[in-house]
Amino acid sequence: MDTSETRDAEPTLYIHSISPACRLLPSSSQWNSIEVNFNLFPQTRNTWDYESIPSRFSKSVDFKLTVINKKNFKRFIYASSAIVSLLIILCLLLHFLPNKNRHRGATKDLTLALKQALIFFDAQKSGVLPKDNMVKFRGDSGLEDGNKSLVGGFYDSGNNIKFSFPTAYTITLLSWSVIEYHPKYEEIGELDHIKSIIRWGSDYLLKLFIRPNETSPGSATLFSQVGAMSNNKTSTEDDDNCWQRPEDMRYTRPVSSCDQTASDLAGEIIAALSAASLVFKEDNKYSTNLTKTAMELFDIVTKDDPRFVQGMYTTKEECGGQARGVYNSTGYKDELVWGGTWLFFATGNTSYLRYATENLVSAKEEELSVDKGVFYWNNKFTANTVLLTRLRFFKDLGYPYEESFTSSTNNVDSVMCSYLSPTMHKTQGGLVFLKPDQYAPLEYAATASFLSKLYSDYLALLPRSSSSCTDGTSFSVETLQDFSMSQVNYILGDNPMKMIYVVGFGNNYPMHVHHRGASIPWDNQWHSCAEGSTWLNSEKPNPNELLGAMVGGPDQNDMFLDKRDKPRFTEPTISSNAGLVAALVALHDPPHSPSSQNGADILGIDKSGIFHNIHLI
Repeated sequence: MDTSETRDAEPTLYIHSISPACRLLPSSSQWNSIEVNFNLFPQTRNTWDYESIPSRFSKSVDFKLTVINKKNFKRFIYASSAIVSLLIILCLLLHFLPNKNRHRGATKDLTLALKQALIFFDAQKSGVLPKDNMVKFRGDSGLEDGNKSLVGGFYDSGNNIKFSFPTAYTITLLSWSVIEYHPKYEEIGELDHIKSIIRWGSDYLLKLFIRPNETSPGSATLFSQVGAMSNNKTSTEDDDNCWQRPEDMRYTRPVSSCDQTASDLAGEIIAALSAASLVFKEDNKYSTNLTKTAMELFDIVTKDDPRFVQGMYTTKEECGGQARGVYNSTGYKDELVWGGTWLFFATGNTSYLRYATENLVSAKEEELSVDKGVFYWNNKFTANTVLLTRLRFFKDLGYPYEESFTSSTNNVDSVMCSYLSPTMHKTQGGLVFLKPDQYAPLEYAATASFLSKLYSDYLALLPRSSSSCTDGTSFSVETLQDFSMSQVNYILGDNPMKMIYVVGFGNNYPMHVHHRGASIPWDNQWHSCAEGSTWLNSEKPNPNELLGAMVGGPDQNDMFLDKRDKPRFTEPTISSNAGLVAALVALHDPPHSPSSQNGADILGIDKSGIFHNIHLI
């Protein structure tokens, strides 16, 4: 059959994907063909058609479509195009416009990360463990500590030593996170859990302070450490030389003690007990005991006597000589100011606030240049100015505090500007390296994340959308939130090595964590000190997963070594995990149900709870 005859016998309308002009094209008889340019048409089987029409396609396709009414068809095309355009514009608006209720960059499961980070503290508990302890490779330990008077508390890190200074800091920070964000903890079912962790620590802190008595009038005692840390390798079995599970310890564990001149240690214990008293304000008896103890200790270590000498606990050998190598304190005024501020929140007594504000300048002068803007166990100045700024924003007390409050806000703004500055020392992967000369950078990045998100919430509550830097630039609430989230995202895997630095979160996390209890099998057998090197030097993954532990982290080049004998990379600590917990809860979505917020703002932060005991006339 002749193909050309068939085409003449059966008139057909064509749609041609020809030019980008979007015009109607005439056929041999009438305007009965429509050009639709979809760029999708395959080549036709008929190679002889439409040779004279210019096209970027060499062929056309016969769909055998008939247009009955050209006007209606054109209306359909125009209407469809308009609808598609509107949908595109709507999608772009939804994507780019700011959403106050959306956490920017929240690509990780922060609920899971927070739950796991809290479990790490259960793995660090010393003493008689509760029956419902969530870590199955841990048992009772340290039952003879301090002749049984110092049983309890937390092992600091991968060793079996209990350091009082970072323990107190840990309890202060965890308590602060609950005071601010308890609605979030409650929403995800972790409020009771973290309160039990805090109480485990505050119970132990109460044991560290021995009041003056008749046998030692005017002299108080503070215990700074349980367990020995050898400064040189010896054959003596102790917590440093033995790679041994805490349950297997049989060696003598000495106790380091201080007098009341250990001002930094005392100040941090005061802060911890005061902050914890707010966490347990519904338990009036326990809360009162915490506050009373803090007040007694504060009176002793801040007494106005020219003969009384204040100082750092690590300057005296019998007090902090062994801790000097790992938790050396470089000042004490920031801790005393920190303690006074928290004691004011705990009691409402303005004498404590007066002490804090009057000594704020001296605390700033004492701050080392390498510590400026860094919040960690050795430096509380920046965090203290955040608290005083909170007072200024939401409970402005006026005279005589205006100058201290204003300078505090200026300091906080300056710190936030430094976090966001292009000159801030960061790795190529985006991790802030706040202390380039020190290892374990994640601890400092976590607290920077916490403070920046917390401050952004304060600004949002005012409400203010931004604040200023001294160079004339400014930063927005959203920018602070983005920075805060970027640090947590880095910790949770958004880094060049794709390494998740929290054990058990995701799939690619450290398997050789520097930790005695996690690296030795839980096999119902006693393992001696001599056997320790077998587990320490083993290249096999830890037999016990230390869930939720944040390790030290990478170096300045974003490089990380997952080796058990490289503690600078793989050792976790309770102080660093406290910063992680605080950052995670700050960044967590607010409660979905208003009824569960208990007076908290829509952001999930309790605006007024911290002022519970402040009743000014």
